[in-house]
Amino acid sequence: MTEIFFVSGFFIFGILGMAFWIWMLIDCLSKEPSEGNEKIVWVLVIVFTNWIGALLYFFIRRPDRMRRLGR
Repeated sequence: MTEIFFVSGFFIFGILGMAFWIWMLIDCLSKEPSEGNEKIVWVLVIVFTNWIGALLYFFIRRPDRMRRLGR
């Protein structure tokens, strides 16, 4: 019985992690300014490091972008 909760917990965690990763990738692609290489670098970070890169983008770059550009 505990195996079912364990496996379903990992499944739910995986689905939520993937949804967060997709959300941050779409946010970066649609709202990052296109000048310079920052957009490309952040997209590569998010794509190649998966949810760790998405967390880095969410906590490091996104607040800075929202403060400077308001979006």
